[in-house]
Amino acid sequence: MPAILLAQAKKAKPAVDKVERLKQEAMAAIDQRKDQAQQINDMLFSFAELGFQEVESFKYLTSILEKEGFTVQKGIAGMPTAWIATWGSGKPVIAIGSDVDCIPKASQKPGVAYKDPIVEGAPGHGEGHNSGQALNIVAALTVKQLMEKNKMSGTLMLWPGVAEELLGAKAFYVRDGYFKDVDACIFTHVADNLSVSYGDVGYNGMISVKFTFEGQAAHAAGAPWRGRSALDAVELMNIGWNYRREHLELTQRSHYVIADGGDQPNVVPSKASVWYYFRERSYPKIKALFEKGIKIAEGAALMTDTKFTYEILGSAWPGHFNKPIASTMYENIKRVGLPTWSPEDQLLAKATQKELQSPKREGLAIKLDTIGTPIPTGPTLMMGGQSMVPLTGGSDDISDISWAVPTVVLLYPSNIPGLPGHHWSDAISMATPIAHKGVVAGAKAEAMTLLDMLMKPEIIQQAKAYYTDEQTKETKYQPLISSKEIPAIYLNQKIMAEFKPKLEKYYYDPSKYKSYLEQLGIKYPTLRDDQRAEFEKKPESKGK
Repeated sequence: MPAILLAQAKKAKPAVDKVERLKQEAMAAIDQRKDQAQQINDMLFSFAELGFQEVESFKYLTSILEKEGFTVQKGIAGMPTAWIATWGSGKPVIAIGSDVDCIPKASQKPGVAYKDPIVEGAPGHGEGHNSGQALNIVAALTVKQLMEKNKMSGTLMLWPGVAEELLGAKAFYVRDGYFKDVDACIFTHVADNLSVSYGDVGYNGMISVKFTFEGQAAHAAGAPWRGRSALDAVELMNIGWNYRREHLELTQRSHYVIADGGDQPNVVPSKASVWYYFRERSYPKIKALFEKGIKIAEGAALMTDTKFTYEILGSAWPGHFNKPIASTMYENIKRVGLPTWSPEDQLLAKATQKELQSPKREGLAIKLDTIGTPIPTGPTLMMGGQSMVPLTGGSDDISDISWAVPTVVLLYPSNIPGLPGHHWSDAISMATPIAHKGVVAGAKAEAMTLLDMLMKPEIIQQAKAYYTDEQTKETKYQPLISSKEIPAIYLNQKIMAEFKPKLEKYYYDPSKYKSYLEQLGIKYPTLRDDQRAEFEKKPESKGK
């Protein structure tokens, strides 16, 4: 027995040494690709495209991957800007994804610590989705090169999160079978630290629904009694929902915008629409919340003698992420560590935090996050006998993919801590050295994790066992969309038609400029005089 164990140890040691050697090569290669990462990041930032209208991002990213030998399938799941790019052969098949869309009215010059839009009123990357594909492409190309050199089997599958801000795509990817042969998925998302989590990390599930009311037009002054106002129905639905909100569970989050309020005041609106997001912590509660919305819409229609229909525009499940892959990734994260921030990076961050009255004023993170563990899911017994799970907030449709295949989300530090989110200020860092350094750090962690998964079959086996024996043992995925729904690819068309001609003048040209900051003529960082005076105060010397 000792002789057998010794032989096994000798056999395992060269394999470990090979993985270690490849990881060292990967990190060095990514450092050599940092200019490529910066260019992709800055190019996508300059496009500033809203969900379902990521046309320039689509053309740019797919052209890069086609030139690198990937096979690109375009227009998947009925979405013109969606694609899947694959390279390699055999198992494991590892999907690598990140979002690409931006935020309405979030245009902002990078590196400027106060509001200063590139184009007033235009969309902008006020979350930072311009950075994830830069990370993924650099990591994937690095690993591809090592796979070719070392004759490694496996398939890399890159894909974009189209219209994530609308939660409009990933459930359709799953429904239409694009992940059915995938063994594992790494997703990347911008954050202010380098981290990964497993289990239920607190995402709300959500269903996005537009209610459209139809009434009868009439002269609003001459014969208003002949009209049936669809706008009245919208307003009554909103009033009804807001009164009902007092009697909803604390875990729910619901919000709306009036998508269509009519045409002009002297015509009774014959059509009007309101768009709701219904969020909750479980599939049954999301469905129940949606059904309450339908009942209130019925009541509004009865009160106004109008008719209504509804359209599901997007959805997301609560997420659950894979422990074995997350544990493997966190070891690589610890090895990479946080970037070394310059005094200029920290000055921009602190000035921005103060400008936005952030509760955090310490600048960029200098201490690595611990691995994220599941939130407590045990219910708390409330007064009246109601059982409550912990409160949460946002949603992400990567959760649907997490229920289709073992998945983790790699967070990387390209954002400034403590900002509002979905806001112009979150774009300030996203085409600066802060974003560029965060992307490179994330690419190293991702590339090393890909190598682990490719060369250590037990990781994939453990990931699948966790997915089967723990994640899906009791909870079974049921889509919030049916076979009848189609992606709402018409959304944001009018906004982009208005702003794209104005934004085109500012598209990044890497053949002429080393960075987008240079193209825009921005001194890094740019502060107002009052900001600079405050943050560059010299300490008073103490007399004897």
